[in-house]
Amino acid sequence: MRPFTSVTSRAVPLIRDNIDTDAIIPSREMRSVSKRGLAAGLFANWRYDDVDSRTPRVDFVLNDPLYADARILLGGDNFGCGSSREHAAWALEDYGFRAVIAARFNPIFLGNCLRNGIVPVALDAGPIALVDGPVTVDLEACTVSGGGQVWPFEMDPEARRMLLEGLDPIALTLLDSDSIDVFEQRDRAARGWAYARPEAVQRPGEMLKK
Repeated sequence: MRPFTSVTSRAVPLIRDNIDTDAIIPSREMRSVSKRGLAAGLFANWRYDDVDSRTPRVDFVLNDPLYADARILLGGDNFGCGSSREHAAWALEDYGFRAVIAARFNPIFLGNCLRNGIVPVALDAGPIALVDGPVTVDLEACTVSGGGQVWPFEMDPEARRMLLEGLDPIALTLLDSDSIDVFEQRDRAARGWAYARPEAVQRPGEMLKK
């Protein structure tokens, strides 16, 4: 997972409440288990007049040349609701988004963002959408800034560390491998039977045969 410190770009204003994962990546666009190749299907039902031919809908914000290289997405309340499909986060990341700013996130979608290097910033995106120029999401400072204004945000310390250091949940756990080893050694001494090989464990009834 790519570490994240900060990103600066125009912010795409898609401020609608209850944007669900089926809108983010419709099920018909999920044709493989790979994280790559999903960008073309991102918001497909909203983005194209004809999905099969990929004919762009001219009035959809992602098709505006102004936001061609945007890396920040602005959403409304309850962003990422609906099904738990991780493809929604994969599609956003494959398109190039590194941060999503919304008033509130569905908890499962939020977790999927964290595991895929996308920063979920819980802020009212309305004022940020008024910025006529680049916006910066700074995870070290926990701020969003742009147009001479600064909006602080909060994030769970463990989630923030995962993003800053590019750690997935397994890598984060392995940082405590020394403490895990100490616990295992202590537990092995106290409960040796729990670590015995299956063939070495006496089966029920064997005592009665002896």
